[in-house]
Amino acid sequence: MKMRLLLLTILIATSASLSAQSFYDFTVKDINGDDFSFSSLKGKKVMVVNTASKCGLTGQYENLEALYKQYGGENFVIVGFPANNFLSQEPGTDEEIKDFCEKNYGVTFPVMSKISVKGNDIHPVYQWLTLKEKNHLEDSDVSWNFQKYLIDEEGKLVKVVSPRTKPDSKEIIEWIKG
Repeated sequence: MKMRLLLLTILIATSASLSAQSFYDFTVKDINGDDFSFSSLKGKKVMVVNTASKCGLTGQYENLEALYKQYGGENFVIVGFPANNFLSQEPGTDEEIKDFCEKNYGVTFPVMSKISVKGNDIHPVYQWLTLKEKNHLEDSDVSWNFQKYLIDEEGKLVKVVSPRTKPDSKEIIEWIKG
């Protein structure tokens, strides 16, 4: 009986620690294949956005870059995650995506290696962003390219913003400034 209780206690503690993973615990590969630790983002507001090069919303890259140039730095950062989950709108390799972003939009905000943002192969970062049991705010589905997740300075998810909402919307600007 004591052994079962001990095993149950260990199991509960282990599952609690797994579900309590912080946004800052993630390390991902950037578009160049280098490690990018989210712990480097502590104290900053972060917008995480899934991107695509062949989407009707691809023009949002321009808005994202302008937003980053105006507000990015010590207090705010944008982290882009190219994803090919919607109608094969991001078919390129990391190298092709990087070239596209630089040549067409002059992107300087951090862009990560291409991942999956939904489905059976969903990346762990997007599991955290979309599952209430992990992010402690809400369950959400990534509905399309350019969906935005707003993370506060403490690493807490505070809002999910529709793909159609432009990055320089009043709602997002007020959040950055607030």
